[in-house]
Amino acid sequence: MSDDPGRFLVAGPRVGLREFTPADAAEFTARARESRELHRPWLFPPCTAEAYVPYASALVEDPARAGFLVCERDADDGIAGFLNVNNIVRGAFRSGALGYGAFAHAAGRGLFTEALGLFLGYAFGTLDLHRLEANIQPGNTASRALVRRAGFRLEGFSPAMLFIDGSWRDHERWAITAPEDPAGPPA
Repeated sequence: MSDDPGRFLVAGPRVGLREFTPADAAEFTARARESRELHRPWLFPPCTAEAYVPYASALVEDPARAGFLVCERDADDGIAGFLNVNNIVRGAFRSGALGYGAFAHAAGRGLFTEALGLFLGYAFGTLDLHRLEANIQPGNTASRALVRRAGFRLEGFSPAMLFIDGSWRDHERWAITAPEDPAGPPA
């Protein structure tokens, strides 16, 4: 957990996770623009303030979604990327679909390995989820390596699963479940 609970929801030695805010629009969109080459053709985070507002608002306001900024723990806590959970289903399922993206200045530095590890503890604890699924295009080797390091297992292949960048894209389905609780699920 964070040594400064007001700053991050959860933190490790190099990164902390916090919620999106309207004040993050300028930095987030600048980082997204700088990272277009890294992100394409896999994802398309908002690159303008006009696109950021509804994106961030939905992550904060929609109970079926949750979004977190991955920030470097240094003097300015700069945004290194983001983690989102979409399609959250409660009840007996307690599951969600994980999405994420590192910004170019943070890619390849191990920050997201730390961030995803922190996030899994938060998702299975505070968010009370039992299962997270990451749907990854087969050619996205960096993303596949990240979830593999975090303990996700490959569960299957879905042809033409998601409409991205003007085409239906194939995806591999990777998933992880919460560590087994001998007491069983909460009542």
